[in-house]
Amino acid sequence: MKRFVVIGLGNFGASVAQALHAAGHDVIAVDTSEPAVDAIAPHVTRAAVGDGKQLATLERVGARGADAGVVSTGEDVTASILAAMALRDLGVQEIYAKVISLDHARVMSKMGVTETVFPERESALRLATRMSHRGILNYVRLGTDFSIQEMAVPQNWIGRSLLELQLPRRYGISVVAVHDMLRDEIVPVSDPRRSLTESDALLVAGKDADLQKAARVQ
Repeated sequence: MKRFVVIGLGNFGASVAQALHAAGHDVIAVDTSEPAVDAIAPHVTRAAVGDGKQLATLERVGARGADAGVVSTGEDVTASILAAMALRDLGVQEIYAKVISLDHARVMSKMGVTETVFPERESALRLATRMSHRGILNYVRLGTDFSIQEMAVPQNWIGRSLLELQLPRRYGISVVAVHDMLRDEIVPVSDPRRSLTESDALLVAGKDADLQKAARVQ
């Protein structure tokens, strides 16, 4: 069991706090809003009204030495910077920060936070990708130009095997698993000779340009 601190209980922060607690971890949730704290209290280990920028507040609620911290202070960039600094001063080595702009992300990265999360931008990119390529069912970016996506099997791939299609050689992409949509099961590629069906979707990984090329196949 790990101990996590979540500072800021808007939609993002509250959702992260609840998910971590549901996974069996100790979660300390902090916000200046009493209604927000009251709402999250039944779903976390400890919920406290307080200023998450203040070292004394975080010390009081038990943040020192936590396994990780999540900073989600909404539009207040200064508050997120100070909260991250306070967590670092309390020996929290892993810090994840929600950011509201690329400049905000750069500042937090230079401070040494473990990871910045830009939910609005990431959601927009996923939506734009799905709208541009109707065959893409899901999309997760893993780096600046590398992603995993779930794509419907193109019409001229149906009835053919992965061995026959040679996707790594032809498109530079790797098939991670096959999603059987009828049974809603994701299965590893144990038999590359298995013929693809109309109800299959492929979980594929590769560079964005290569994935886009594969997504254009009809």
